[in-house]
Amino acid sequence: MIKFTKMHGLGNDYVYINAIEQKIENESELAKYVSDRHFGVGSDGLILICKSDVADFRMRMFNSDGSEAEMCGNGIRCVGKFVYDKGLTNKTEVTIETLAGIKTLVFNIKNGKVETVRVDMGEPILNPEQIPVNSNENPVKNLKLNAYDKQFIFSCVSMGNPHAITVVEDAKNFDVEKYGKVLEIADVFPNRTNVEFVEIIDEEHIKMRVWERGAGETLACGTGACATAVACNLNGLTNNHVFIDLLRRKIRNRVE
Repeated sequence: MIKFTKMHGLGNDYVYINAIEQKIENESELAKYVSDRHFGVGSDGLILICKSDVADFRMRMFNSDGSEAEMCGNGIRCVGKFVYDKGLTNKTEVTIETLAGIKTLVFNIKNGKVETVRVDMGEPILNPEQIPVNSNENPVKNLKLNAYDKQFIFSCVSMGNPHAITVVEDAKNFDVEKYGKVLEIADVFPNRTNVEFVEIIDEEHIKMRVWERGAGETLACGTGACATAVACNLNGLTNNHVFIDLLRRKIRNRVE
């Protein structure tokens, strides 16, 4: 018997387990089981909330295919709400250890519950070796890849996990599944990659769909939204403030 909580950030849904008070084994297989939308709980993956020797808590995040990822922006916000609302902390600012480093969360409390969470995602990584992506360009802004009948030009950014961002004409009607599953595993990405398909509306507004590494297309991706904002600004396509539409879920990003 395992106690769990189902939560989502902008529709990016995960099963959350308090692994401080429960012993969890075979995490990868458990992630695949609970993520199944027909025979399991149904989610984009599994997130474990664990003890940490270097931060207030530690987050482990597993994709629906069982692979462990470095970081999840929407997931870590839900971790923040989980630890406060369930009484694991009374702090309104906490640190969370992840495979992408220690992240700081700040809570907005209303009527004794967390209403919103702000996360310091840290500086984007542009060095190709650290992303990682096999490219001699630094930063990587003109990576050309072919998939089926199309050629894509990618910019690559890491927010602790790898992202490849490309501009398309019509994000809403783009076949994300067809191309995403091929581009995710392209040879130039040693650890695979998340793929963002972006439509530029104007200098302050873009639309984005995401193919997440190990999970497929999801309704939202926090690290992906940050990586996209960085890539679009880096290429002179947007200003420092940008609205991102993720399948009708709006995010305001700021690049500094």
